[in-house]
Formats: sequence, C-alpha cells, structure tokens
Amino acid sequence: MMRVCTKLAVVGLALLLGLSAPARLAAAGEVIDRIIATVNGHIILQSEWDDALRYEAVLSARPLISFTDEDRRAVLDRLIDQELLAEQMKSALFKHASEEEAAAQVAQARQLYPEAATDDGWKAVLARFTLTETALVSHVQQQIDLMRLVDARLRPTVQIDSKSIETYYREKFVPQLKQSGAGDVPLAEASAKIRELLTEEKVSELMVAWLHSLRSESKVSVPGAPEPPAEGVQTR
Repeated sequence: MMRVCTKLAVVGLALLLGLSAPARLAAAGEVIDRIIATVNGHIILQSEWDDALRYEAVLSARPLISFTDEDRRAVLDRLIDQELLAEQMKSALFKHASEEEAAAQVAQARQLYPEAATDDGWKAVLARFTLTETALVSHVQQQIDLMRLVDARLRPTVQIDSKSIETYYREKFVPQLKQSGAGDVPLAEASAKIRELLTEEKVSELMVAWLHSLRSESKVSVPGAPEPPAEGVQTR
C-alpha cells in the first residue's frame, strides 16, 4: 500500500515572506522556504517536501541521492494526497495511533541499519538524514492515522465472496505453494488468509479511486515545483 506523508506545521513570518518566485536568498546566503503546491488553499512548502524525502529515505534505508526525479515527484504527490486525506480526518471516527505504536515501527526501521545497534549509532544514522527520533516517531504516528482513516472509510464496503477465494486459491495460492516446494494447504485452512489478502487488495484499489475523486473535487495547484536538493539541504 502506498505510503502517504504528513504535513508539518508552518512556523514564522519569515517562511511566508519567501514563498514566491525562484529561490530567494537571505542576507547570509541561505535559501528561503517557498510554496511548491497548494491544496484547497493549504500550502505545501519546499521544506515539507525535503522532510518527506528524508522520512521516506530513512524508513526504507535508501540514501537520498538514490531518489530519482520520478521518485521525488511521487513523494510530492503523496504529500498532496495526505493533505486531501487530512481534510477528511476531521469528520472521521477511528482509533488514533499511540506514540508507542509508532515507536515500535521506528524500531523495526532501525533494524535496517547494522550500525544502529547502539543508541549512538542510531543517532548518527538519523543525523545523516537531519532527523531526530522524536520527529520520526511523530511522522510515523501520523502515517498510521492516515492509513487507519482509509481503513475505517473503505474496509466496511469490501465484500469478498467464497467464489473469489476459491479462484485465488486455485489459480495463485496453490501454484505458489508448488513453486516454493511447500506442502499442500487445504482451502479451508487458507481461506482466512486469502480473504484478508483480497480485502487488502480491494482497499488499495478503492483508496486510489477515492484519492482520484478527492483530487477532482479539490483545487490542487503545483506551479512548477522545483527539484528538491539531492542531499536534503535545510531550509528556513
């Protein structure tokens, strides 16, 4: 399932003064933040795009320099999608993620880095991406909330019938078992797993359609978004 990035707060008048035109420079030569997209009047800043790239990079153990232009634009698209979903969250009822749940997912990501076996090593990893663990946990917490919003909205509409389960079992599940050399698994034993798999696939399809509908009903503007810095230059 596609991942969706969270919108960070816009702080300070200094941000708003440098949001137009190609990169403006402060007196000390630092790049001023700027608008790269608007969603129903809500702005997405260059710094938010940069941060979203850092979060995605650290959680997937990818160096920032490995992100292609297509990858970066996909991250921006997810930022726009999250803004659209955030508007829907105001009227939705679901269990919000706890800090502990988010921290558990961050701990899993930490295992992707052998050098992060110690706390100092983990801090060094985060420093490479200009992130703190507190910010990373907060990001993951918001991402969990967005996925729970999608689940609460779409999962109740999904109905998987027994015929679909039998077809998947015969055409995909059994051939995969044979290919892997595993023993036979009866349909009755595999049904629950297949039902959940088909449900997840359907929810993903419905989410794509929902986001498409939200975009068509919204005012989204991406006025020539600039390419984010490959190594995540901080903006102010």
